[in-house]
Amino acid sequence: MSDLSDDGFLDGRLRIAQPRGGFRSGADAVMLAAACPAEGGQAVLELGCGAGVASLCLGWRVPDLRLAGLESQADYADLARRNAAANGIRMQVLTGDVARPPSELRAQAFDHVIANPPYFLGGTAAPDGGRALARQEATPLAAWIDAGLRRLRPGGVLTLIQRADRLDAMLAAMSDRAGSVAILPIAGRAGRDAGRVILQARKGARGPLRLLAPFVMHREPAHAGDREDLTDAAAAVLRKGLPLTNLFTKVS
Repeated sequence: MSDLSDDGFLDGRLRIAQPRGGFRSGADAVMLAAACPAEGGQAVLELGCGAGVASLCLGWRVPDLRLAGLESQADYADLARRNAAANGIRMQVLTGDVARPPSELRAQAFDHVIANPPYFLGGTAAPDGGRALARQEATPLAAWIDAGLRRLRPGGVLTLIQRADRLDAMLAAMSDRAGSVAILPIAGRAGRDAGRVILQARKGARGPLRLLAPFVMHREPAHAGDREDLTDAAAAVLRKGLPLTNLFTKVS
């Protein structure tokens, strides 16, 4: 993989090499990292880590994590290793399929699993093979969730970002294996339907489902040219690397 761009995340605090014509992570990966409630000393696995953006944003925010990533495409896995080294963040990256993880990964257990599974069930695939594999669902969403729950320790936390219209599939896939589910809708603008959701669940828990207030990304009611119009909350996450974890904390 040679035609790469040097992209700044968290206002340039992280420098990430990504393929110009392949799959490129953006705001969703940063939001996923911000929602993960990992603490120093814990172990975190990212399924489908791509070039490593979500894991490295999390590793930048929370020092002393044991980070691991699983990526099916060898060139992206290698890119994630290189990005981790370039940013001085330790991360083990394994190459393998989510539905058939390598034995080295099956021998490990984690406090947290994060994932941004492919969004699209059908339609025209992207001309770049790497981008198509990252965006078009080949492995069912239920298999991603099963893999995440299998790798979690009892009481461990699964955090996913996905299209809002896949929420029913995510909930069905967890069955009775995880609970205390919290769902954060992400709306592009105030008054608009949520296009994304972040779902968080705890393995083996039995708490009730909570639907949180929507998180709004943009300030203006409609797109107004190329100028950035992030809300203060969105800018704090995407530019400063602040967490979203407080939104998932239950207030008594």
